Amino acid sequence: MKKRQDYISWDEYFMGVALLSAKRSKDPSTQVGACIVNDKNKIVGAGYNGLPIGCSDDEFPWSKQGDFLDTKYPFVCHAELNAILNNIGMDLKGCKIYTALFPCNECTKAIIQSGITEVVFLSDKYQSTDSAKASRLMLDMAGVRYRKVEAGIDNLVLSFNERDV
Repeated sequence: MKKRQDYISWDEYFMGVALLSAKRSKDPSTQVGACIVNDKNKIVGAGYNGLPIGCSDDEFPWSKQGDFLDTKYPFVCHAELNAILNNIGMDLKGCKIYTALFPCNECTKAIIQSGITEVVFLSDKYQSTDSAKASRLMLDMAGVRYRKVEAGIDNLVLSFNERDV
């Protein structure tokens, strides 16, 4: 018997972990996840967009519009930053970060400062924004590679039915 041929690639696996992490987000409009991987393909951090520990997601706003303090923007921690902050306590120098969305300029600063050397993203839907342009300028200047994930699959279905194991 030969090994299975239809297994997923490392990129598909780690982006899948990022997308699965996003399912923990309470944000009603945007769910983003991130996964940090070292040079041995070991996951060393994961995160999703949400409020900081100790801040109730029932008591803070989730709106996208309105007065600044009545929106989610001053309160939500992005997935990339959460993954960096939630890492297993190791130096992230030389690691890759997989993220559902191309990182904003604030997360890009943290990515660069943490020593991550590659960003792999799924969507770049905000590429024309000043934030994304600033991110690219910083990543280029710092020598951090970035690329859109190349997946050979469109979706991946998970089952929690024990007979599927």
